[in-house]
Amino acid sequence: MTFRVGQGYDVHRFGSGDHVMLCGIRVSHTQGIIAHSDGDVAIHALCDALLGALALGDIGTHFPDTDPAYKNADSCALLGNVYHLISRQGWRLANADITIIAEAPKVLPYREQMQHRLANVLDVPLDTISVKATTTEKLGFEGRKEGIAAQAVVLLEKQG
Repeated sequence: MTFRVGQGYDVHRFGSGDHVMLCGIRVSHTQGIIAHSDGDVAIHALCDALLGALALGDIGTHFPDTDPAYKNADSCALLGNVYHLISRQGWRLANADITIIAEAPKVLPYREQMQHRLANVLDVPLDTISVKATTTEKLGFEGRKEGIAAQAVVLLEKQG
């Protein structure tokens, strides 16, 4: 079997608002995200990991923030488009591991919903998707609650 590994990272600043989107789930928060799309850092990192595994560029190449078509875009739709591209080339997701990095909001109350949402968008078994979170012990921009970041690692498997 042939495998490919990809990794992705994304970050967005907090701004005005009352929620953030994480893994396609609306999470109540005291701030919103400053972004061209819905600002879902977890999905953006996952898209970059998927694209990177096959050397297909990054999310900005496929969905540029200079294109008005992607203003306020639903990141789940972007992820679906990326995975369709991956699938058309004969690859499938073996697993994805996503880490959300923030002091707040807390991810644990939403984690299962996030995993279900991503598994549904990608049409993969639930145990294919791992979502977890960590803080930075109040260090850096995340620790100062200025923004939120996410990392994703994927393993792709060539389909038979």
